[in-house]
Amino acid sequence: MRDSGQLGHGTPHSSPSGGTAPGQATVTCMTDGTITDSPARRRAALVAALQAGGCIRTPEVAAAFGAVAREQFAPGHPLDDLYGMHSAVVTKMGEHGRGTTSISAPWLQAKMLEDAQIQPGQRVLEIGSGGCNAAYIAELAGPAGSVVTVDIDPWVTARASQFLAEAGYRNVQVVTGDGDHAADVYGPFDRVIVTVGVWDVPWARLLTEGGRMVVPVMVATFTRSVAFTRRGDRWDGENPVVCGFVKLQGAGAGWDQQPHLGGGTVHLNVEGGPDLDEDALDQALAGDRAEVWTGVIIGNADASDTLNMHLAVTDTRAGNIWASPGCALVQMAYRWHTPVLTEPDSFAYLTSRPAGDPGDHRSELGVHAHGPRAGALAGDLAGHIQEWDRSRRHGPGPQFTLYPAGAQVDCPPGGRLFRRRHVQILVAWPPQ
Repeated sequence: MRDSGQLGHGTPHSSPSGGTAPGQATVTCMTDGTITDSPARRRAALVAALQAGGCIRTPEVAAAFGAVAREQFAPGHPLDDLYGMHSAVVTKMGEHGRGTTSISAPWLQAKMLEDAQIQPGQRVLEIGSGGCNAAYIAELAGPAGSVVTVDIDPWVTARASQFLAEAGYRNVQVVTGDGDHAADVYGPFDRVIVTVGVWDVPWARLLTEGGRMVVPVMVATFTRSVAFTRRGDRWDGENPVVCGFVKLQGAGAGWDQQPHLGGGTVHLNVEGGPDLDEDALDQALAGDRAEVWTGVIIGNADASDTLNMHLAVTDTRAGNIWASPGCALVQMAYRWHTPVLTEPDSFAYLTSRPAGDPGDHRSELGVHAHGPRAGALAGDLAGHIQEWDRSRRHGPGPQFTLYPAGAQVDCPPGGRLFRRRHVQILVAWPPQ
């Protein structure tokens, strides 16, 4: 909470059904004819949009969003970006045009804060700093609570310290260090919120019994924000939401392969698996393409996020593909989170084509594949899509559970255990 003196992106899970449109300017005409665009009005409009869209569900989170001036944590960025409901604001860029730190989109920040259920007086850990989200947490924890926010990048923590001090937040401790272990000496915590994509979850052990932890967990490179509750030596997950975050840096970054093809315009991302030959995959992309259509029809409003999890559980070659803006070398089904299967010299990815009459807004899912093993890979991916359509598409999504790294865990049929250094992540569908 402030004294009296006063970063990720995501895929939205719903659209606002009323209120002021996110990112739309709210202007007032003064008596002298000048036009003002008040940040305070933007905040009020954002709160209304987040409430209408179901992202804000409680008055406490609404009050926090109404109190924090987002522009104080990203000076120079347009208000349209800062107060757009689905807009993430990148504050530092890395190689290949990807952000290394950002202020997450408001819808996702609100969703994670609601899932965390932060209470006044609680001790809260944030992994991945920047200042804005820490300010929201401080508002919810109140003057009797405390916040520790950790980031590995001194540039980020210096800015966060400056912005939080200028905004009057004195109960936030900014720590520069490796998120894998830098918070150990400050625990335990009642709540943990992680605002970077993570392969491992070392903070589970820092959570008090019954405490809640909201974490963007990456399995097979697909990320879900999951709310975990500690019950002894098990952490039960709920409310998984599709999202995308800047990856954790440092000791806990995990290992994946990221070949860049087509002059750096097509990017594959695969967790583990056989070693990929970037040169061979680049040659494959430049060669002939195999194409398979599945007969699986999907509409614009149909949920398909469980397809990626089905692939993650059933095929160790699964990952994702993305392309730089303007790239025409691949025709992916989605701009983000498009699944791919890989072999060292070949790959196959999800594509789509219109189904039905123009304006029908339905698509047929298919597969494009490149390389000497294109035919087999295309057939495998098409088979997974058809199996998902038959057995997973219209049912509940998978459940996420964490266990200590050394625990004996029985993996049920239809599940997969992802082993990490600190924890094991069980992803499994409930029995049908």
